[in-house]
Amino acid sequence: MKALHSVSDLVAAGLMTPEAGDAVRTVADRYAVALTPYLRETLAGRTAPKDPQDPLYAQYVPSPAEAYTAPEEREDPIGDVVRSPVKGIVHRYPDRVLLKPLHACAVYCRFCFRREMVGPGGEALTAEELDAALAYVRDHEEVWEVVVTGGDPLLLSPRRLRGIVQALSAMPHVGVVRLHSRIPAADPDRVTPELVEALTAPDLATWVAVHVNHADELTPPVRAALARLVDAGIPLVGQTVLLKGINDSHAALEALFRGLVRNRVKPYYLHHPDLAAGTSHFRPSLAEGRALVSGLRGRLSGLCQPTYVLDIPGGHGKAPAAAAWVEEEGEGRYRATDFTGRVHDYRG
Repeated sequence: MKALHSVSDLVAAGLMTPEAGDAVRTVADRYAVALTPYLRETLAGRTAPKDPQDPLYAQYVPSPAEAYTAPEEREDPIGDVVRSPVKGIVHRYPDRVLLKPLHACAVYCRFCFRREMVGPGGEALTAEELDAALAYVRDHEEVWEVVVTGGDPLLLSPRRLRGIVQALSAMPHVGVVRLHSRIPAADPDRVTPELVEALTAPDLATWVAVHVNHADELTPPVRAALARLVDAGIPLVGQTVLLKGINDSHAALEALFRGLVRNRVKPYYLHHPDLAAGTSHFRPSLAEGRALVSGLRGRLSGLCQPTYVLDIPGGHGKAPAAAAWVEEEGEGRYRATDFTGRVHDYRG
């Protein structure tokens, strides 16, 4: 079965009517489209494979709503460009950098904050550019953690991944490499023993952050891919974007976070959607997000609780976005709210 890379492919595969295809062609001309054979088969097997409200379908198949760009939306919503001292590096925090070896993905999420920068055949760093990016890390001894992202780094061959990981392992000040990927959920067969082996090296802690937004994504092949990583000694954390109409309910988030923990993935971040162009239909208000997250506090184990974060536009980093549970009233007096909503006085 072939991957799908265009509206015509989606129509031919029965995942979109010709009329719906005509309605999104201008969107697809601007923002990349791709479905792996695994996702093509998964979507085709669902009860309503052409339903734009389906929580998997809506994540990957273009919508006419993407043609609208809200006034507050930006091409570079989290300020990658302004924090990039060398091609392929984003240095936003003192002790860690992003390393972006390529700008291609196996799939293109419709809400992606880098959607203006990624696409089919997305530019990969040349050997010289990658050497320069690694040299930047080598020369900045304050960098303790390197976050390999993109694009999707697990789209690289095991040979190229091994080269990057081993180069980082040779830098005494680098303690952690963290790879961010949609591959385990979107193309699980790519997570082969050879790829898994390429992710680790002596004297370096490897973590993988997997991007999953709905419990329905945790199919048997995906759970097996996650197990291959964990069983190899690689700890996993989960990244989720809060998406209107997909997971913006207590029931959906509970099922997802419990499902991740059951598969040995610690929910790490719940992202408020970034101000990426053409994504306003996915974005709940911050007040709605706070209410959802507050409602999870008493319903889920601490293992299942991610940090709700907002990426401050302009490159200023992440800020915890959840409503405060403890508020200062002055003179050592505080108000503490419990998970039922009752307020208690505290002195300390």
